[in-house]
Amino acid sequence: MILLLSLLVLTAGDTKLTITPDPVRISLERGGATIAASHPTGSLLLGDPDKPEPASVVSEAYNQQGHRVLSVRTASGLTATVTIALTPNQADLIVRPTIPGAVLLRFAPLSPGFGLADHAVTHRDSFDTDITGYRNDRYLSGTGLTRLISNFTFYPKQRFGFLVWDPGIKMVRSTSEECLQGVRNVTSEVRFSLFTGSPAEIYRQFLESRNLYGYPVMKPKYDFFGVGWEAFGALAWDTNYKTVAENVGQYLSLGFPLKWMVVGSGFWPRDDKRFHETTSFGMYDKTLYPDPRAFIAQFHAKGLKFFQGLRTTFIVDGPYSEEGVRNGYFVEENGRPKVYQFGWPKSPTYFLDWRKPQAVAWFADLTRKWTAYGVDGYKEDVFGYGKYTLGDDKLDPVNAALMREGLFIMGRNAYLASPADLHRLNDFNFNQNQDRGPVNALAYGYSGFPLVYPDIVGGTFGEGHFDLKVTPRMRQYMKRNAMWAALHPSMSMGQGPWTFGDPEVEAVLLQAAQLHDRLQPYFYSQAVRFYLDGYPWSFTPLPVAFPNDPQVYGRENDKVRGYEWMVGDSLLATPLYGDDYETATSRDVYLPAGAWMEYDSGQRHQGPVVLKNFALPVGQTPLFVGGTGIVVEKKGDGLVARIYPVTDRAESRFIHPDGTSVSNLRVQVSDWKRVTVKCSTGASCTGTWQRHAFEFPIRPGENYEIQ
Repeated sequence: MILLLSLLVLTAGDTKLTITPDPVRISLERGGATIAASHPTGSLLLGDPDKPEPASVVSEAYNQQGHRVLSVRTASGLTATVTIALTPNQADLIVRPTIPGAVLLRFAPLSPGFGLADHAVTHRDSFDTDITGYRNDRYLSGTGLTRLISNFTFYPKQRFGFLVWDPGIKMVRSTSEECLQGVRNVTSEVRFSLFTGSPAEIYRQFLESRNLYGYPVMKPKYDFFGVGWEAFGALAWDTNYKTVAENVGQYLSLGFPLKWMVVGSGFWPRDDKRFHETTSFGMYDKTLYPDPRAFIAQFHAKGLKFFQGLRTTFIVDGPYSEEGVRNGYFVEENGRPKVYQFGWPKSPTYFLDWRKPQAVAWFADLTRKWTAYGVDGYKEDVFGYGKYTLGDDKLDPVNAALMREGLFIMGRNAYLASPADLHRLNDFNFNQNQDRGPVNALAYGYSGFPLVYPDIVGGTFGEGHFDLKVTPRMRQYMKRNAMWAALHPSMSMGQGPWTFGDPEVEAVLLQAAQLHDRLQPYFYSQAVRFYLDGYPWSFTPLPVAFPNDPQVYGRENDKVRGYEWMVGDSLLATPLYGDDYETATSRDVYLPAGAWMEYDSGQRHQGPVVLKNFALPVGQTPLFVGGTGIVVEKKGDGLVARIYPVTDRAESRFIHPDGTSVSNLRVQVSDWKRVTVKCSTGASCTGTWQRHAFEFPIRPGENYEIQ
């Protein structure tokens, strides 16, 4: 075998990709500093996934696009081509093996690393967002927990992101021996992306690549970022037109600002197992829901959006299955539709073939039988398929089709794409380890899924998964869980607070809901910013926001429980949460560099500083204001900008609830005792000091200077 012996160096701006040919060893530099060092025994591996061989370069050429193309070969004769495209912030390597087999790319160890979405809380000995030590050679969605899938990994200290794009069975390792990603069986080609730059540059490149390579990030809608209600948490299976209306009505009468609701299951005809599924399109149980159109209309009249559960599993002898079989709309095996036995429904089912556009279009058309009654959107919840090998992208085309029709989607299954308004954590219940929720949510932020919905406050008590006897521990759980949930982009209510026999539970849950409702415009603005530039504005882990601050590392775990995140450029969430929620009363809260004010009291602190044993009673809002100090909240029927005196110079961009209109706010204040506001349109703008901030009303399309 004749090998190409010369060193290959590719450059773009101040980014340099160096390839040593025998064996292939790849390293990435930025500004003269090593970002990802080459693995000493070889970077590109081919063949048997359990015994892959390092490849060597035998020749090089250029394709018509001017990209470098390498021909590589292993010692046993396996061959492939590698096409390389390099820009200042991204290197793409497309590998095409001659015969099917594993294709793996690896670097020297990198740490700390973050990402992996749902997989960040599996294959682990403890709960920790740092994925150092993670190894999974069959990386795929499967259990109830691992359904929102991303193998994007981010190494903020090195300013490096790493990803292999493939919805099939992958290999992911971030250990003390190697940083590796790959696919176990590549039949045609596979793409690897290496991202470098600042966090903002990396997440922007990741967004652009997601949209370019078929994993779109779609624009979320405002209403889903308000406070919701879920029947499964409130009533379990005991749903009908009376119980739902009574429960929602009681929440509203107590002042809970509900904006959306989900009846996820049990609305279909219950007397025949053929109809026990959300794909009984347009069919309601005639006894439990005798007039579905009027039933839904009553909630619309109260200002609520109405959502239902929806899955792409079809009971074999149920409605519409015969039509799907006749047209080839289901996943097939040996030329026949494959029969599955998922966790739900209990009956055997077919599965919609998401890879066929005509099947997706048919499914979307069937959903119109629900929207004809007034249904506004869907809680997508396919689960229980762990024993089958289904592509990670099995729901993406369906959810994208429904989003394009303007429907609301609560997403639970996805691969890299975000064709949903929210990214839902798996059911999060009282009887589980409570460190899973914060670590899982933070992993979403790292992974490009920052539209985090932490599941129902309290979980699903009514389902009977645990002892329903009310205890002091359960009451404390409800209070801590509610305040934690309030700081996410969306939250929802379930088990009625009035059922716990404790006025403090009722007061804290109402306070949490009202806090979230007040901040709904701010949360939504950050969500649209994420859609526009890829940065996880709505849920930003501190190592993303402050990558050069050594004190933000090593805190997001079940030992320290420093579960903190930024919301936008002004709010720092510091909830007291974790599996010690019953007894803990304080946390060591870290404040990065700059001035910070406690949201409730206005007490000032100067960072960087660790507030040792900082008291966080259940009724205290666990928020600090810093950064730009610019926050927008609801007030009455309008919006107000609140400018906190934490910096004399700042700018922020606010996107209004219509998702389009923008207000730019600029702070240039030399004397906080003499503050005025100037409006770009010349309209009258006056402000007053309210709750430790200078406050004034804002309107869509108008810009403001605070002087």
